[in-house]
Amino acid sequence: MFRSTSLLALAAMLALPMAALPGTGAQAQAKYPQSTVTLVTHSSPGGGSDVFLREMIKHLTPAMGVNFVVENVSGGSGAKAVARVAKAPADGSVFYATTPTYIQTTLLSKPEVGYDGLEPLVNVFYDPEVVYVRTESPFKTLADAIAYAKQNPGKAKWGAANPASLERIALEKLNRRNGIQAAVVTHDGGGALMVNVLNGTLDMGIGEVQEIRGQLEAKKVRIIAVLTDKRLDTLPDVSTAKEQGVDLTVTKFRGLAGPKNTPANVAAAWEEGIRKILASAAYKAEYEKESLVPAFMGHAAAQKFTAEFAKEVTDSLKEFGVTK
Repeated sequence: MFRSTSLLALAAMLALPMAALPGTGAQAQAKYPQSTVTLVTHSSPGGGSDVFLREMIKHLTPAMGVNFVVENVSGGSGAKAVARVAKAPADGSVFYATTPTYIQTTLLSKPEVGYDGLEPLVNVFYDPEVVYVRTESPFKTLADAIAYAKQNPGKAKWGAANPASLERIALEKLNRRNGIQAAVVTHDGGGALMVNVLNGTLDMGIGEVQEIRGQLEAKKVRIIAVLTDKRLDTLPDVSTAKEQGVDLTVTKFRGLAGPKNTPANVAAAWEEGIRKILASAAYKAEYEKESLVPAFMGHAAAQKFTAEFAKEVTDSLKEFGVTK
């Protein structure tokens, strides 16, 4: 599991009341230097990062006085999207939606432009991971799915996002720690993964509440475990993997990064804008419904956190023999 002082720092940030964050008052937002901003994601439409961006910009547009466009750039487990942003001008016009995936893609595949080719701008949320199945599945818990995989070597099929994703590594850990050989099938994003869980191609999938919310409310899928230290307030009846005797927790962050040398006034405008919307009742109602936990970090803090998280992931990949 990923644990470090960086995550302790994140936890401390989560504990801060929103009123303690500067910039949440009624003062006007400074004029942003661009009229239109493109937010790039490696996620396919309907995937976690895509949903995160599209929900956020509904509130950022009036808060920052900017028009936002979401651009989905697939391929290379996120590498193409990262390169697209790294090569853009550092003028506040283009940013990338960050998750642990862009760090892991760098460490696993050595792309032309890695996570360190971008400059972390802000961190916004901690996004809990869940394991889900289609409603007709015989598996009521994650422990059931693991038991089936043990009793039927080579038959179990589990789904995750792209090959370098945090979710894929989590499922590989399940295999290794339980001595099983379930096939881990990767996808371009959460939308494609959902299709294969619904049609029965996969026994289960791993993702975020926000990307499965529609199917969850339609009772097409069922969550069988949350991969957090404690149960989610929004899903009090769903046990954690730990409660089921499965030693697995996953920490996923969501934020933004831009080209190197992002201007100070651009970073300051984003910090102010994110603070405003996190404190707004309208956005709070939405992100709490999606089980997202505010984890605001400004420009400097986000850079420090990213460096520490990357070191932590590097150590974990070596520990599990994925890299040398």
